[in-house]
Amino acid sequence: MTALITVENLCMDFGGKRALNNINFEVAEGEIVGIIGRSGSGKTVLLHLIRGVDLPPASGRVIYHVAACDGCGWVDVPGTAGKKCPKCGRTLQPIDVDLWDPENEHMKRRIMARTAIMFQRTFALYGNDRVIENVMHALEDINYPSSKAVNRAADLLDEVRLSHRMMHIARDLSGGEKQRVVLARQLAKEPFLLFADEPTGTLDPGTANLVHTMLKAAAQKSDMGMMVTSHFSQVIEDVADRALMLKDGEIEVIGSPQEVIHHFMEGITDAETYQRTALGENVLVARDIIKRYLSVDRGMVKAVNGVSFEVAEKEIFGIIGKSGAGKTTLSRMIAGIIEPTSGEMNVRIGEEWVDMTRPGIEFRGRAKGYIGLLHQEYDLFPHRTVLDNLTDAIGLEFPKELAIRKAIITLRMAGFTEEKSREILDRKPGELSEGERHRVALAQVLIREPRIVILDEPTGTMDPITKIDVKHSIMHAREQMDETFIVVSHDMEFVRDICDRIALMRGGKIIALGGPGEVLARLTDEEREIMGKPGA
Repeated sequence: MTALITVENLCMDFGGKRALNNINFEVAEGEIVGIIGRSGSGKTVLLHLIRGVDLPPASGRVIYHVAACDGCGWVDVPGTAGKKCPKCGRTLQPIDVDLWDPENEHMKRRIMARTAIMFQRTFALYGNDRVIENVMHALEDINYPSSKAVNRAADLLDEVRLSHRMMHIARDLSGGEKQRVVLARQLAKEPFLLFADEPTGTLDPGTANLVHTMLKAAAQKSDMGMMVTSHFSQVIEDVADRALMLKDGEIEVIGSPQEVIHHFMEGITDAETYQRTALGENVLVARDIIKRYLSVDRGMVKAVNGVSFEVAEKEIFGIIGKSGAGKTTLSRMIAGIIEPTSGEMNVRIGEEWVDMTRPGIEFRGRAKGYIGLLHQEYDLFPHRTVLDNLTDAIGLEFPKELAIRKAIITLRMAGFTEEKSREILDRKPGELSEGERHRVALAQVLIREPRIVILDEPTGTMDPITKIDVKHSIMHAREQMDETFIVVSHDMEFVRDICDRIALMRGGKIIALGGPGEVLARLTDEEREIMGKPGA
């Protein structure tokens, strides 16, 4: 196969610490390469260097072997060299481009214009526009003929199986649907290479599998190459032709997806056990909670429809269900971010009960200060260090020595070792992996010492080992700090292992409430397929 990219001795440093060390491999024209590794192994850093974004490498080269037009500036894969340019008819000439050589800045921009990227978590859509309008905006960006844009946008939506959503407002879509709109927008650029950075990390297994199918089909249809990063073995197995595993910034193994996945999964065990915790009195009581929305194209939507439940002190309470079941809406009402349309929701603060349905500093405003929420699309201050993000960036003014001590304690609760906690304190979020940023965001919630912590998809971007670490962190926080957790998740294995009780939602209602085994047994075949069947 013809080489499209050659990576030679690539190294990258952050704050004097090596993030990538002596990386060497090739990507062939039309090949799908999977990159797997634990959070912090260097996956995202490597992807960004190969695409040409962020900071240049400490050393080494990323060489693109392409065919370029001297007339209109079109750039294509090396196999088109000697053929006519599809834009102006001139002959395409072969050329090798060292992407990070400052003298090649013009060619770098031309190459980047012919590649596309899907980030994890970041949907980057026009939320108030319709789905088809979002795709048409992408066509406008490449000066696609306006007279043909509507049909082309409709073709792209058909390609990602979203024709039935083309008139929906983008903000009203589920996470999986938004990700497919992003894919359609990227395909509009007609790229010869797509970078997908943890593209399905926050999606339920069934929706993730659909997006994997879309990615594979799009690559095959247009002979597009792809580089996919993930710490989920299923992503690599579903999509990649070849895979490599990163460990501590170095290539540990490279080969077939099955070989690399087998190596990655070796030694992943969870032998730690916990005694059953004695739960306290109720800290949250909800009765007949209803939340209705008025949607432009769907009319009145009952996101939550008559929900009742209680949560006890020190309980780990799970909320599960398919996309659109009402999980996130319910969690945001518990957090005090949105107000119920009707019903009762009371939270115990100290010895007093606070009515969350009433606005004001004595009611919902008071309780919100004691409820922490880590939502799926969390955000950190990008230009501040981890220490700043954990302390004065959220209004916690400690003396420096106490701030460091408190930050390290909290980072350990979020799954970091003490050594790693000290190492990242002075780093900025952009110098961390996505999994590490997620754990810092969790620590940012925990450092405020809330009485109730709501975790919305807490394991979405975590590798199997980190997921075990976070599970232990939650259990330790419950035992050591009497924390109460509400976990909203599609990770059936995680909620089975960690929750005392689970509420299963369908169509805005709780249709089953009880122990994990009892509730998971109530899943339909469709729910098992979409949310992932829990292990034996």
